[in-house]
Amino acid sequence: MAGTEVRTAPEVAETVPQRLLAAATRLFAEHGFETTSVQQIVDAAGVTKGAMYHYFGSKDDLLHEIYARLLRVQTARMEQEAAGDSPVADRLHAVAADVVATTAANLDDTVIFFRSMHLLHPDKRAEVRAQRRRYHERVRALIEEGQAAGVFRADEPAELVVDFFFGSVHHLGTWFRRDGELTGEQIGEHFADLLLASLRP
Repeated sequence: MAGTEVRTAPEVAETVPQRLLAAATRLFAEHGFETTSVQQIVDAAGVTKGAMYHYFGSKDDLLHEIYARLLRVQTARMEQEAAGDSPVADRLHAVAADVVATTAANLDDTVIFFRSMHLLHPDKRAEVRAQRRRYHERVRALIEEGQAAGVFRADEPAELVVDFFFGSVHHLGTWFRRDGELTGEQIGEHFADLLLASLRP
């Protein structure tokens, strides 16, 4: 899938919600979610508390949205690719490569969220987990489609394959560097190749 960058364009980033999200992302990365105050966020964004509360009810809402906006984009891209008419192996490869590349392109958002997710209100935490589970289940359905068609080996449980793959994706933040030898897109291609290789009969 062409173009994995999901950061907002400069003119969009100037809207109040995007300014708040950009400020919160930077401050959470520098100081941590717990020690960053709402006042610090609005000062950095150049808005008032009233403006923030018009869009976000709390710091929890900001933290949730930092990750949820990426997950929404990834889900939309995945659904578009998964619903295509290309062979199932090609669709699974494209989906796998894209989720790695978009995660790498927005690594700060992902790292901040997973580092602080346990601090979210339980309802917000459950909402994110449900959204992630829906994404994982759609990928599992692609694997099961390939297994039913005889394209993928059927002796590996699809759920286990999905958990193994996304476990690797969620650990990108521990080792991926933007100035490293491989780009996020290249790593995505390698991850997708490894996933498909593990499923070949």
